[in-house]
Amino acid sequence: MKAALIVQHGDRSNLQVGEYPKPEPASGEVIISVKACGLNHLDIFVRRGIPGRHLELPHISGGDVSGVIAEVGADVTNVKVGDRVLIDPLVHGQALGEDFTGGLAEYVKVPAVNCIPLPEDVSFEEAAALPIAYGTAWRMLITRGQIKLNETVLILGASGGVGTAAVQIAKLAGATVIAAAGSDEKLEKLKQLGADYVINYNKEDFSKEAWRISGKKGVDVVVDYTGKDTWPKSILATKKGGRVLTCGATTGFEAATDLRYVWVRELALLGSNGWERSDLEQLLSLVRSKKLIPVIDRILPLEEIREAHRVIEEREIFGKVIVTP
Repeated sequence: MKAALIVQHGDRSNLQVGEYPKPEPASGEVIISVKACGLNHLDIFVRRGIPGRHLELPHISGGDVSGVIAEVGADVTNVKVGDRVLIDPLVHGQALGEDFTGGLAEYVKVPAVNCIPLPEDVSFEEAAALPIAYGTAWRMLITRGQIKLNETVLILGASGGVGTAAVQIAKLAGATVIAAAGSDEKLEKLKQLGADYVINYNKEDFSKEAWRISGKKGVDVVVDYTGKDTWPKSILATKKGGRVLTCGATTGFEAATDLRYVWVRELALLGSNGWERSDLEQLLSLVRSKKLIPVIDRILPLEEIREAHRVIEEREIFGKVIVTP
């Protein structure tokens, strides 16, 4: 089968489109004919090499998979050949595409229990945009952050996959959204997406601007998965009794925390990791009802996998990048 292969850890030149053995289903497993696969920063990290993580190379990444059941193994009763499905990428506590072979290929093997029925009125591309970015944002804001009606939420990195998802989810919860991104073009798109206020963090100090917007009280919630470069100012932007939410650290995880602000303002620092299957089912329901429309920046063929990585690394995207085999 055709696949996007990481042949060595490092830069984008280590990505090659080539042939790879088609998987065979064991008992309880299915083979998916991949119709769409969403990319995430995780795919970049896997390609570069995650410290302490050993992968057999060549490796196929890609965790956000939608497609059609092509084969079923023994003892599979919940799905059948021809079913449209979305895949929950969390498999036995490990991540599809990170810990084992993923979906940037014509076919992928997964446990049948990880298949979520995909209605005909949700496209493969829309579905593939959901699991990691939207699932992560939903758990971070709704389950962990417990965002409430009329709260003010500052979202950093608001133009990426998790960021655009966070803006949409915060608006669905009835929050006032301040979205921060690095270009005026992206800020205009964020306004169209529903952001009430926008900040260009390449031109303005986002913390001071958020403080001004909030009437010098600070915001109720800061969403910061950027990490090292932004964390100290995220603490400063948060009001007394507020929450700072994080699900990652794209600029580094050794972030400085001025603990004086944490205790004086009685801040809650909340981590969020991954999603639950029920989160993905809820998101699918919202997409079906048109209350949520996944933001897709572009759809690229598998042959352009290097370009897909490039636009993510160079932050040229607004929303998700979807790859089709």
